Amino acid sequence: MVSMADPGAQAPLPLTERRRLQTQLEIAHCAAELFAARGASAVTAEDIATAAGISLRTFYRYFRTKEEAVTPMLAGGVRDWIHDLARGPRDLPAAEALERSARRALSRTDRAGVDSLRLTHELFRAIPGDPGLESVWFRIVHDTEESLVEVLRDLMGPEADPLDVRLMAVAGNTAMRIAIQTWADSDVAAGNDGTPAEIVARCIRTLTAGLRTPQG
Repeated sequence: MVSMADPGAQAPLPLTERRRLQTQLEIAHCAAELFAARGASAVTAEDIATAAGISLRTFYRYFRTKEEAVTPMLAGGVRDWIHDLARGPRDLPAAEALERSARRALSRTDRAGVDSLRLTHELFRAIPGDPGLESVWFRIVHDTEESLVEVLRDLMGPEADPLDVRLMAVAGNTAMRIAIQTWADSDVAAGNDGTPAEIVARCIRTLTAGLRTPQG
């Protein structure tokens, strides 16, 4: 959990834990590539294990179902966004801070970021209509709201109304969800003039228009 006293600070993880998380992420990318290419119904856990170069038994040590295998990739992108929000300038109104961090999350230009956005774009085309993948995504959306509440409570300061904090978190979370799905439904590829970032900025401005947005 991010410390509100020092939003950018994170305790270093043991080497074994870093290796475990890296393995999970590699499996997640393989699963996402397969789901995007074939559709989730045509992919088995064994297919994912083979693509990741692991045994089926090892796969099930990390994930209960094939759909859960994409969780580290999707949750990791959300976690990076929220960490960036927590580390951002403290003198911005909450809505502006949300927009700034969301734009950054959806307009990365580094190679890893571009690849991640491309894969996210392709994976989200496979999610609608698949109960397993939808369940994974809805769980991430729920957890994201709770994480945003914690960070925004700090950004908005002790005098902020808890209802305003919750509404700001809902607005930010919904804006990101709608933006990603709208982008995935389009034919625009990641990295094309920052289009996903423009979508999320428009959503945040619309959804926060009636909210009080103090800074801490």
